[in-house]
Amino acid sequence: MKLKHKDLLCIHDLSTEEVLLILDVAKKLKKMQKLGVPHEFCKGKTLAMMFSKASTRTRVSFETGFHQLGGHAIYLNDRDSQIGRGEPIRDTARVLSRMVDGIMIRTFSHDSVIELAEYASIPVINGLTDLLHPCQALTDLLTIEEQLGSLKGRKLVYVGDGNNMAHSLMYACAKVGMDMVCASPKGYQPDPMVLKQAQEDAAQTGCTISVEEDIAKAVKGADVLYTDVWTSMGQEAEREIRLKALHDYQINSELLKAANPGAIVLHCLPAHRGEEITEEVLEGPQSFVWDQAENRLHTQKAIMVLLMSGAEL
Repeated sequence: MKLKHKDLLCIHDLSTEEVLLILDVAKKLKKMQKLGVPHEFCKGKTLAMMFSKASTRTRVSFETGFHQLGGHAIYLNDRDSQIGRGEPIRDTARVLSRMVDGIMIRTFSHDSVIELAEYASIPVINGLTDLLHPCQALTDLLTIEEQLGSLKGRKLVYVGDGNNMAHSLMYACAKVGMDMVCASPKGYQPDPMVLKQAQEDAAQTGCTISVEEDIAKAVKGADVLYTDVWTSMGQEAEREIRLKALHDYQINSELLKAANPGAIVLHCLPAHRGEEITEEVLEGPQSFVWDQAENRLHTQKAIMVLLMSGAEL
């Protein structure tokens, strides 16, 4: 039971069958964990976790998850590793490949992750870059399936900055046949190349991926409303400009009422209450952000099992 590629860098690289396999394994591992059934499929293995960006959910979910799989995780940040002192990524990749069994990296440049994977002979998992956040988007598919019972034919509306989260959601929705609209103002819309690739994937699964400036038009028929912070790490200097530009792109009770009855609300966290989402909606009965956060653990365990273990579930 393996994925076609040795790495998980981008959902666009995966087939629909591989995406569904990750979700299936995640559900099985979640059930085993809830029942207290041992599932040490990575026993004796070591994961290097490389961080250039601060993290709560990524570090805790990967470190806890790999421990539950029977392995040992090592935390490396730029202050503690030679990469922070100028060692080339390709050198780090080759050295780590001789000492550990897998690498998870959370950093700024997506090109750095591509180079790491190119020179590493062991699996590399993209924990987040400025371009993509694939592990989170796969987690989101699991959460939607749990709450709505199906993925194909559903509609997800992403509201706000067309960032790395929007990009990975476009790829993810396209792979499973979910319609997606990214509601963003001009100047904050997704990368055109990502949109083009996602639309090509969507043509194969019979869904649509689009960008819409008119939020009222975008939200019609939505089964899922999704948002992320307006100012990501590294963009702090743009905060005031972004608050003004994205002011009208907020998930609030009025917007939620315009979606389908029973629509769910998701947010990858951390949330800035009163900016991209209101307190009322975030803490309301249609919000499943805490289930979503927990599912990072189960989905990332599935990815690690599929890339680093030969186990059959």
